This record gives sequence, structure tokens and C-alpha cells, in this order.
Amino acid sequence: VQLQAYGGGLVRPGGSLRLSCATSGFALDYYAIAWFRQAPGKEREGVSCISSSDGTTYYGDSVKGRFTISRDNAKNTVYLRMNNLKPEDTAVYYCAADSGCTVIGSAILGVMDYWGKGTHVTVSS
Repeated sequence: VQLQAYGGGLVRPGGSLRLSCATSGFALDYYAIAWFRQAPGKEREGVSCISSSDGTTYYGDSVKGRFTISRDNAKNTVYLRMNNLKPEDTAVYYCAADSGCTVIGSAILGVMDYWGKGTHVTVSS
């Protein structure tokens, strides 16, 4: 099982980026995929998750209305479209896979079985 996040970079406040999570070694159809991020000196934060069964999506409070998660099972890829980026979105972003999304309230928990290497996102003018 392999996951690789890519698409990060430097973007100005208010700008957009699309992250991709390329997967291999398993049938993406049967897995939920989540995005997490970790900023320097801060705890890891659940950003978004998309379920395997019906494509239900979940978002952390800090990104609701700005980020959109989607999946293309045929391409074995999950995307995170990030709009109206803010400096506080600066972090390393990771994607992870599990049988389902674990969500309590609006918190997406990082109890995922498989993790990929992250991609850096820097939002700065």
C-alpha cells in the first residue's frame, strides 16, 4: 500500500492549489482517504475525509467552505482543492487511507492505517 501526496508549493494569500494523493497497491474503491496537515510547532490536524461507500465528505472547521475533497477511483487518486488560502494554512499536508473516516463532531481523527509522505504548502505574500 502506497500513498504519495503532491502538488504543494508557495502561493499568495487568497490563492488556490490542488493537492493530489496518488495511491497504489490497493483498491481505492474500498478505502476512505483523508487529508491531514501539520504546521511547525503544532499538532497534526484533520483537514478532510472522503468515505469509500457513498463519497460522504467531512471537513475540519478551519477549512469548511474553502477546501473541497474529491476522488477519482479510476485514476487511483484523491484530490484536495484549496481555495482562498490563508497564511495559517501553511503546513505539510499528508494523505492517509483507512476503511472509513473517523469523525467526532467536526474533528477528523488520525486513526488511519496507511500514511503517505507529505507535501509542503506555504501561503505567504
